[in-house]
Amino acid sequence: MPSTLPLGDPAPADGVLPPQAAASAGERSFSLYAHIPFCAVRCGYCDFNTYTATELGGGASQANYAATASGEVRFAAGALDASRVPRRRLSTVFFGGGTPTLLPAEDLAAILASAAAEWGIEPGAEVTTEANPDSVTPQSLRTLADAGFTRVSFGMQSAVPHVLRVLDRTHTPSRVPEAVHWAREAGLDVSLDLIYGTPGETLDDWRASLDAALACEPDHVSAYALIVEEGTKLAVQIRRGEVPDVDDDDHAEKYETADAVLGDAGFHWYEVSNWARGDASDRRFECRHNLAYWHGGDWWGVGPGAHSHVGGVRWWNVKHPTAYAGRLAQGASPAAGRETLDDATRRVEHVLLQIRLAEGLPTADIAPDGRAAVAGLIADGLVDGPAAVQGRLVLTLRGRLLADAVVRRLLP
Repeated sequence: MPSTLPLGDPAPADGVLPPQAAASAGERSFSLYAHIPFCAVRCGYCDFNTYTATELGGGASQANYAATASGEVRFAAGALDASRVPRRRLSTVFFGGGTPTLLPAEDLAAILASAAAEWGIEPGAEVTTEANPDSVTPQSLRTLADAGFTRVSFGMQSAVPHVLRVLDRTHTPSRVPEAVHWAREAGLDVSLDLIYGTPGETLDDWRASLDAALACEPDHVSAYALIVEEGTKLAVQIRRGEVPDVDDDDHAEKYETADAVLGDAGFHWYEVSNWARGDASDRRFECRHNLAYWHGGDWWGVGPGAHSHVGGVRWWNVKHPTAYAGRLAQGASPAAGRETLDDATRRVEHVLLQIRLAEGLPTADIAPDGRAAVAGLIADGLVDGPAAVQGRLVLTLRGRLLADAVVRRLLP
């Protein structure tokens, strides 16, 4: 969740949504995202809306955060009721950050319990928390599992010490398998997040990280190219020449390596940056929460800077935890702004998101002028020809590397 908020229309203090939010809501899934904005250390590459304890001060206390976030859950339920959006049980819940597990496990459990009390949680729902490997213990993971969490996503990033140092990560490589073992003992599914293309990372370094991740026997692996965001410590270091810049060709080679290594290990690719254990017919370990985003489901985002979407209405909360808590204390919506998407914008977003998935984009969902580009995309090896004939655009490996270019050709 990037820290810069978009521009938009004013959001009403009562949080009531326009009528289109309720239309056909019963046909869409409903999820909860809970943003925990606290980190022990700000990583040099991170542009997310996060804060260390020393940055906050004032009334934005970690000790009170669970109560504040639970207050937004109750506000959300009331606002959706007032908007005539039918109550639906949560199909997925995701705690992100920041580092959610900097809060006591009991606090995360309390936020989850407040959501369950308002909406209920579907049987078999996916409930995930992100975590740093050094922010969990065997007991904290057992507490989370007992509270209803089903999955933990560890920010491994790399298994190579000098790469972790450039990224300002605080854990050691040896802590990752230990944390995964504890999570397994608690009965949790495990995902590992990796970053490739860090300045100074060699291809051998990247292979070592992939091998180390697979040695942990996770259920899911996410591999993201490092993006250098303006205003971050890493951007300054690159500008000063203290570390080398990132390289697109290096990114491409490492992505291809990841796809080959993970495929050989029995993982299937299902979204540009995500692989799940098992073949493509076994979807148990794909991240259902992220799939809800990509398929245009509804979700309420709790927390400072969190984004929400219900029925084509999107809004985002004020960024700072103090301002966020203050608004809720006054009984007002913490939303800083919102937008109501028209049909054309929703169609564009559908193309942007659906083309990233292994299941592909139905050609019928593309405007006629975009369909004219399909033959060229096949000829250039960016989409699979047989799949296109059957009515779906599915990216090839080369197409995944050039996904933005594919989208531009489909949306002339």
